[in-house]
Parts: sequence; C-alpha cells; structure tokens
Amino acid sequence: MKMSNSSSITQFLLLTFADRRELQVLHFWLFLGIYMASVLGNGLIITAIACDHHLHTPMYFFLLNLSLLDLGSISTTVPKAMANSLWDNRAISYAGCAAQVFLFVFLISAEYFLLTVMAYDRYVAICKPLHYGTLLGSRACVLMAAAAWGCGFLSAVLHTASTFSLPLCQGNAVDQFFCEIPQILKLSCSDAYLREVGVLVVSACLAFGCFVFIVLSYRQIFRAVLRFPSEQGQHKAFSTCLPHLIVVSLFLSTAMTAYLKPPSISSPSLDLLVAVLYSMVPPAVNPLIYSMRNHEIKDALRKVISWTFFNTGKLPVFFDK
Repeated sequence: MKMSNSSSITQFLLLTFADRRELQVLHFWLFLGIYMASVLGNGLIITAIACDHHLHTPMYFFLLNLSLLDLGSISTTVPKAMANSLWDNRAISYAGCAAQVFLFVFLISAEYFLLTVMAYDRYVAICKPLHYGTLLGSRACVLMAAAAWGCGFLSAVLHTASTFSLPLCQGNAVDQFFCEIPQILKLSCSDAYLREVGVLVVSACLAFGCFVFIVLSYRQIFRAVLRFPSEQGQHKAFSTCLPHLIVVSLFLSTAMTAYLKPPSISSPSLDLLVAVLYSMVPPAVNPLIYSMRNHEIKDALRKVISWTFFNTGKLPVFFDK
C-alpha cells in the first residue's frame, strides 16, 4: 500500500516468520528459549557481581554494565516478536516502532562503546599494572561507563530523529521482525534517505575509530604478555583478555554481516537470519563466554545458585559486608 507521507502512517507491519500456524508457534517457543537463556544468564551475572564484594573491581563493574545492556537490547526486540508469533499479528504502532528503534540503537551503541572501554581496562591492567588503581579508580570507572551510556543515548536520539523525520512513501511493511533503520529507510521517498545515510556514515567512522582503538590496545597487550617471564603469568593474562576478545569478535562479526553484506545476496529470509544472529545471539552467549573460564565468576554464580535453590534461611557469606 503506497502512502503519500509518514503522517498518514499509524502503524507498521513487521515481517512474519512463517505463514503456517504451527511454524509460528514453533518460532515463539524457540525465541522464548533464547530469551529466557539470556535473561537467566545475564541476570545471574548481574546478581553475582552486585552481591559478591570480591567482584567489585573495574573489570567486573564493566561486565555488569555489559550484562545490563545485553538484557535491555534483547528485551527491546524479542518480546514483541514472540507476541506477534503467538497471536498471529504483524502490527506495531508508529510510536512503538520509534521507541524500538531508539532503544535498540541506544543499547547496541552503548554496548560497543563499553566494549571499547573494557579494552582500555585490559590494556591498563596488563601494560600499566602499577598505575591501574590510579587510572581506573571508582570515579574514573563510573565516568567511563556513564560516557558509554551517554554516547549511546546521543547516537539513538540522532538516528531516531533523523529516520522518523523522513517522509515515508513506500508503504508501511517493514521487512524485518523488529523495526530496523535500514528497513525503514527503504520506505522513504526517493533521495530523502540521504540525510540519514550521512548520519550513518558519521556513526560508521566513529565505530571504526573504536575498532582501531581496540586493535591497537590488544596489539600492546599481546606484546606485553609475550614478554612475561613465566608461562603461568602469560596464561593468566590471556585468560582475562580472551572472553572480552571473543565477545568483541562476536559483536563485530554479526553486526558487520548484517550491515555490510553485498546487496546482491540480500533477501528477506537471509536478512531475517542475520538479524536474529546479531540481535539475539550475543546477549544469550556473552554470559556463557565470560563465565566459562573465569573461576571468580563461577564461584560467585555457584553461591548465588546454591542460595537460591537451597536457601536455609541465612544469607550466604558473600552477601556479608
């Protein structure tokens, strides 16, 4: 259905996963499983770090923020998609679509900036250990985390305002299971999308700058670690960096696949699969990555789980002041 401008649009129609009712219900249960895994994993990480005073360090403070962002990003898109599959509905209101774009861009952008800050944390911890307490004190950590959240907020305001100020003349059907900027731009009038493309280019340059910073940080980290005299020291240093490096690689690889794939291979089914990968897989997998080789997180999670399921009426030791 063609429309003259965006003022006449009161709702958007999202992409359905399947035409058959049985497959829609199957998608609902699949998304529910992934969503619950993400909520459980990130919730346990947040609880463990917040409650265990041994984990009140810069690295785990940033990890807590990462879990909050992961929890928020997957909660922005997946519940609505599950509800649409369950009730066989495609509609999302204009305001709801704008809110979804704003929150998703806000949380994803803030996560990328936070991953850059976490690379700096690992750089200081390994390359400048004697200055770690000075460079990454409590005030500095709060300011850097706030800067990551603030930059994500500003990015979301800019992109949302730019996108939804465009006249939309190509209907209201979004070829994605959530409101995504590239898909909304396809609905805009000819040449009107160039303004948002300019904003995207600026954001891409900023993202590339963060990427260069992360690469240079790890270049210095690897050079410093390889100079360690003992293999045990090298192994310990690599074990603290490896989870962050895997998370960054997962984040960038899924995002680049989504936004940098050649238009010639683009199709609704492929776009849907890629969107699932970059919007759902990292939030669900990140807690597993960070807890797999981290003994401190494992011990804290074990205490949380034992107190939750085998509570004897007393708080565990790690809750004590």
